[in-house]
This record gives sequence, C-alpha cells and structure tokens, in this order.
Amino acid sequence: MKKHSHIAHLINLFSRITLAFGLIFCALQSMAQQDPMYTQYMENLVTINPAYAGSKDMLSVMAVSRNQWVSLPNAPVSRTLTVNSPIRQEKMGLGFSVLADQVGPIKQTGFYVDYAYKLYFSKERTLALGMKGGVNFYDASLTNLSTNDPNDPVFASDINRNFLPNFGVGAFFYATRYYVGLSVPKLIENEINRNEVSTQHVSTEMMHVFFMSGYVFDVNRIVKFKPSILAKYVKNAPVSVDLGATFLFYDRLWLGTIYRVGDSFGGLCQIQATNQLKIGYSYDYPTNQLGAYNNGTHEIMVSYDFNLKPGRVRSPRYF
Repeated sequence: MKKHSHIAHLINLFSRITLAFGLIFCALQSMAQQDPMYTQYMENLVTINPAYAGSKDMLSVMAVSRNQWVSLPNAPVSRTLTVNSPIRQEKMGLGFSVLADQVGPIKQTGFYVDYAYKLYFSKERTLALGMKGGVNFYDASLTNLSTNDPNDPVFASDINRNFLPNFGVGAFFYATRYYVGLSVPKLIENEINRNEVSTQHVSTEMMHVFFMSGYVFDVNRIVKFKPSILAKYVKNAPVSVDLGATFLFYDRLWLGTIYRVGDSFGGLCQIQATNQLKIGYSYDYPTNQLGAYNNGTHEIMVSYDFNLKPGRVRSPRYF
C-alpha cells in the first residue's frame, strides 16, 4: 500500500510540475493573460476604460489584490492601485493606475494616466469619452528556471523591456441606475523579442477590446438587483465573457455570483462600511481542467471616497 501511495504521489507531483511549466511556456509564447483580470471588475473599470475616470462625484482611491489558482506553482498574482477624480466643475475626470502582474518568471508593471471629458444629457445621463496613456515594464527571468537542456537558447538569457509605451481610448455612457461602455486600453501592439532567439519566440502586447454593461433594479424597498456583463475580445482567441448577478441589501451589503463562461464560477461579498469606505472579497473556482490542480482564486478590494465638497449630499452610486 505504501508503495502504491508513493507512486501516486510521484505521478501527482509530476503532473503539477508539467502543468506549471506548460503555464509558464504558454505565458511566454502568447502572453495570453497580458492584463490582470478581476472578479470584482465592476469596482475596477478605470483600469480598462479611461472614460470611467471621474464618473463618481468624489476623489476615489481603490486597491485590489488577487491571488489566482492558489496552490498551483507559478500561478498569477495581481496588484492594482487606482486614483480618479472629477475636475473643472466635474466636466472632466482624471485618473492614475498602477498595475503589477506576475505569472511564474514573467513580471509586468504598468503606470497609466487617464483623462475623460463628459457630455451631459437630460435625466442625469452622461456620456464620457476618455484617453489612456502610459508605459509597461516587462521582465522575464528565464535564467532562473530549471530546464532539461541547459544549452536551450530560449532560456539562456533573461528578457528585459523596460519601456513599452502605449495608449488607449474608451467611451462610457451612464446614469444613476445603469451603464454601458466600450474601450480599447492598449492600441499599440508592442513586440517583445530578443535578437539572439529565432522569431518564433516573439511575444506581442495584443490589442484587447472590452464591452461592459450593468443595470440596477429595485426588487423591493430593501433589496436591489444588479446584473452585469464584461466581454473581452482578443484577436485569435475565444471571446471572454464575465456574467455577474449581485443583490444589494439596505444599500450597504452586496452579495452575488459571477460566472466566467467556460472558465470559472465564484461568489463575492462587499460591505459599504461607511459612506466613504467599501471592502470586498471574492472567491472563484475554475470549471475547466485546472480545477483539479488548485484551490481557487482569492481577491480582496478596498476603496475609499474622499468628499471634496463638505456638506454636499452624495447621490447613490451602484458602480
């Protein structure tokens, strides 16, 4: 029995190592997860749509920490810090984002500035048009990896690209109870390669197109219901769709679920601790084959809104 148990343990260990190496290699080849993805995306829209900047009537600061596929070696880890605020009688908005993402030996850190201009319509409807500009720092520490062939040229040296400039555009139409947006946060498809390696080992910052929408319904005087959707299109890849369904109780407690079609399913809880402070936690578990090799994904979100105009009554915001 001990012998069979030992063999089973070795097989399981070998499977994990093989899967981890495959994830690293795929990330190096295609950079499939170029930008961090979040379960609580409805609180983090400024990172993918510059037109969202300043959509609240307060200076808003938010931090998100995401540990994906916990217990899987070299799994993605993402950190984000964003600041955005309205300016000039709220006709414009400014934002700033710092994004750090790591998948195995590959690290990316981005710094971006967002600008939005708002066009106001009747019934509190607003159309914002935005631009995003910034730079991404890319690093792949390939020499730290253990390989079967120490002379493999792919892993003979690290990849360092310390300056990958980019810019993007977006539109965001919203009112008190709904929103719809379209954005392309990165328009430049920067190539990442090394002269000493053949061109088949070239990575590219692929252009992503995002569509987002949500609506808040009154169930009764206590409960509200908000369905939402986030769709992402990347050339030569399946369309990614996130479907969310959350309930708001007493305008203080959000409870909901999210389904990433063909990928994962999870739940979230957010608490409006004060009128300014909001804290959220989400957990999602893969519905694909990766589910057998990890313990799911944990994500923590904290946001704080600074009232720049004391005494002003703030209208309810649901996104």
